[in-house]
Amino acid sequence: MIERSAILRDHFTGFALFDVQSNRMVFEKNSALHFIPASNTKLFTFYTCLNVLGDSIPGIRYVTRNDSLIFWGTGDPSLLHTYLKSDRIFNFFKTSNKKLFYSPDNYSGDVFGRGWPLDNYNDYYQAEITDLPLEDNVAVVRRRADGSLSISPRIFQSSLRKDGSFRPETFTVKRQVEDNVFIYPAGEIPDGFKQEIPWKTSPALTASLLQDTLKRSVGLVHLRMPKAASTLYSIPADSVYKRMLQVSDNFLAEQLLLVCSSKLYGALSTDSVINYSASRYLSDLPDPIQWVDGSGLSRHNLFTPRSIVKLLVKIKQKVGDEEKLHDFLPAGGMSGTLRLAYKTDEGKPFVWAKTGSLSNNHNQSGYLITRKGRHLVFSFMNNNYVRPTSEVRSEMVRIMTDIHNQF
Repeated sequence: MIERSAILRDHFTGFALFDVQSNRMVFEKNSALHFIPASNTKLFTFYTCLNVLGDSIPGIRYVTRNDSLIFWGTGDPSLLHTYLKSDRIFNFFKTSNKKLFYSPDNYSGDVFGRGWPLDNYNDYYQAEITDLPLEDNVAVVRRRADGSLSISPRIFQSSLRKDGSFRPETFTVKRQVEDNVFIYPAGEIPDGFKQEIPWKTSPALTASLLQDTLKRSVGLVHLRMPKAASTLYSIPADSVYKRMLQVSDNFLAEQLLLVCSSKLYGALSTDSVINYSASRYLSDLPDPIQWVDGSGLSRHNLFTPRSIVKLLVKIKQKVGDEEKLHDFLPAGGMSGTLRLAYKTDEGKPFVWAKTGSLSNNHNQSGYLITRKGRHLVFSFMNNNYVRPTSEVRSEMVRIMTDIHNQF
């Protein structure tokens, strides 16, 4: 099926298929060559979190000094998040009888990962990386019933401006690169218009947003976090992992690596936790890895299909419960990024996998159960094609479905 596929002949394809019961590789094509993994990178982030974090996400670190509560972020993405409904940190701030002071001094990293494209700064999937994210670090612009535009958080409303010189092909809102001025073209705003745009982060803005939401003063200080600082946990870790993997949430993936760094070192460093995980948990992979971010937005990431298969086997062993493992991942024909890609087999999914897409690249890596009951692990990677991604995706689905049906 692989060799005879006309669609797979015109680009770089790698495939590895592993049988769990017999503990052997069933088929390999270019499995020892390195591919750009895109969001398959999130599997590496997931495995790191499984090893470093416990059942709950550490939300903040804090100390009390006289009448003051001083706090540091851990990278926890759940504070006022759109879908991760956790209010423990918010209520802790809201009900504290201390004066609140936020210190950003445990993170000095960049707001973008290494190799991220600057021209995607206005796209919802490239929110900036921060120590204390709020509301997904993304502003939401909507058309009101009266035909005007609103933006949330409301602190940005005065920075939402009509610009007659801005003439995009279709109606869109664009943030200026270096600040939080959001411009939109003259003319009628389409019905139902909604756009999510990452805001330009800063410690001062974080303090202001938190103050605006809490309706109480939040000061900004610059203090080194003491090792004895207390930890307040925010949300069950599994709920964050599931959201990250099901919808391929880049923001959650990047922030989770910072949370791991906070747990290990106190300071927040993506590079440090990647190096720690690579040397401590991934040294037994069959090929060297080049891993630079949590989400896979960077094209600097490079993994081989057989290394991803090995990782998936390690994830399966770490989670232990196969049903629980499948619940984390998109299920073909049922949920997440594979809901529309596959058909089920008499109402039951047979593939659970992480997708990964960038321009000219599309991959799937995960688990497959055949009609004969064989439990397989696979990594199917496609790089550097110029045909529509839908054609490559459909061919991958056809082949994986045939494997399910025949074996």
